[in-house]
Amino acid sequence: MNFLAPSQRPVLQACCASFLLLSMVASARAQHRPEQVLVTGAREPLQRHALAADVVSIDAETIRASAADSVEDLLRREAGLQISRNGGPGKAASVFIRGANGGNTLVLVDGVRVGSATLGLPEFETISLASVDHIEVLRGPASSLYGADGSGGVVQIFTRRGSSVPQASARLALGGYGAREGSLQASHRHGALDIAVGLSHERAEGVSALRPGDQYGNYNPDRDGFSRTTAQTQLGLALAPGQRIGLTALNSRVNSQYDASEYPAPTYAQDNTPDFRNRQRSQVLALEHRADWSAAWASTLRLSGQDSDSRSGGHQIDRFRTQRQQLDAQATWRAMPGQQLTLALEVMHDQALADAFGGELSRRNQALVLAYAGTLAGASVQVDVRHDRNSAFGAVNTGRIGASWPLVAGWRVRTLAGSSFRAPSYNDLYYPGYGVATLRPESSHSLEAGMDGRLGPVDLSATVFRNRARDLINYEPNRAFCPGGAAYDYGCAANVGRARLQGANLGASLKQGAWNLRAGLDFLDAKDSATGQRLPRRAAHQQSLSLGYNGGAWGLGAELINTGARPDSGIQLPAQTLLDLKAHWQFAPQWTLEAKLHNAGNVDVVPARDYQGLGRQAWLGLRWTLAGR
Repeated sequence: MNFLAPSQRPVLQACCASFLLLSMVASARAQHRPEQVLVTGAREPLQRHALAADVVSIDAETIRASAADSVEDLLRREAGLQISRNGGPGKAASVFIRGANGGNTLVLVDGVRVGSATLGLPEFETISLASVDHIEVLRGPASSLYGADGSGGVVQIFTRRGSSVPQASARLALGGYGAREGSLQASHRHGALDIAVGLSHERAEGVSALRPGDQYGNYNPDRDGFSRTTAQTQLGLALAPGQRIGLTALNSRVNSQYDASEYPAPTYAQDNTPDFRNRQRSQVLALEHRADWSAAWASTLRLSGQDSDSRSGGHQIDRFRTQRQQLDAQATWRAMPGQQLTLALEVMHDQALADAFGGELSRRNQALVLAYAGTLAGASVQVDVRHDRNSAFGAVNTGRIGASWPLVAGWRVRTLAGSSFRAPSYNDLYYPGYGVATLRPESSHSLEAGMDGRLGPVDLSATVFRNRARDLINYEPNRAFCPGGAAYDYGCAANVGRARLQGANLGASLKQGAWNLRAGLDFLDAKDSATGQRLPRRAAHQQSLSLGYNGGAWGLGAELINTGARPDSGIQLPAQTLLDLKAHWQFAPQWTLEAKLHNAGNVDVVPARDYQGLGRQAWLGLRWTLAGR
């Protein structure tokens, strides 16, 4: 794999040599620690050692200790994930997993697929970090488990549930750039009933989303702020031991300003002075029955709906609305300890209503999944296959096969091969003057190998991967390759591209007493196979380092992220190093004073061409927490 410049290869060689050396001595120093149980890597809970897939978990403690200002900002601190955002907090963001497009990142909230089917992108800006309990990220092919749009991987966000210990908290914070936040959370489980509720509100005045002199003349010197209000409820009832019926409701409203232009009649002259806003409303509602009938049988039945409604513009407002209903039914048979077989059926119905479409569009997808996870000849094996049949683009088959083998105590090697696909969005298929109804889904095939384990108190991991994608859906400027009619004189959507994504992710974490240390190192070679050019907004390397100390009543933390230079629309975005600082002081049993300093070095943040992020931003907050007994 030639994914490094010659000057960088010795760095990776040294890292790999050190990693191998650590594995040789790990057995002598390994310490017992409870193993994580993960859900996203196999659709069913499995211990980490039983997974061939590369899954990372961001637990509640890590989220609380982080200085991150959003879900996407939290994610980029993990190895293998990079982000791009159209401005500062509250603006549209894309998460690239192992260099795949933002549309190749599938987002689930408590198992429910979320995002805009018109744009074909997850809407991270509608998800508040205050509503998140923990996150699992599956890095690598996921379509054989979850269907379209999982070529890069899956981000599954879990909201809070009620526990046997009643809990309540409230937080207020003020920050630079006119920012303020407030949240309320409460949860409890009493007898057969559990409940968790939350409400949060964030707003900021921000800065202009665009820089002066942008390539399209859209810059407006006004501040482009945002507001976001989120309400959530998790309600559960234990019908019998091992059985729970649960209701999840999540509602989010975002009002975000941005810079753009209109061309009003009769002169059609460019006008960039209106107050452009994107008003988004996102609702998720799910009813789920989960039952562990016996040691051998378990089932999940979920009925869910998602409504994404966006109104954007200045004087002229464009509306895009997507409604999605989905039925998931799966049964798992554990024939014997260490062996399980899961059969799942999914039925999904999408509807899109947009002014540009001139009416309502719909499509239906039916899928059948068969997944095996078990121990064979001393190896933990995963095999899953899936058949999707979509009313818009036909049938697609995907699959994965992988295994992990134990080495010395606490260490293992793993390998995984899989295929995935990304479905064309409604805009790709139907947007007037751009969409083409005969587009094929993007497809990809990937191969990865890795090793992970523990050296005393240190968790270490390393993964190398190679992913080849074809039929990428991009803009085709050549009129000859577009449908007939004057509407396509300026080009169209087309299956025009091939890409090669390869690289390595290394991670380490240490928890020793009151100290926590986490580090990630990425090398990425993401290129257009035809031209050899690097894909836009992908850095060839990214490093992250976080150090925290929690002394009980007080604590300190520092997080450093270095992102290399990356191309974007004909220019090179500069490399940048961001330092965030955090401290807390519990001055009374239920009261904690919190302080954060984002971008402590006041770096000029360039998240994408012509866009700008925030400079140095200080925060001061007060938290009240009540935990019963």
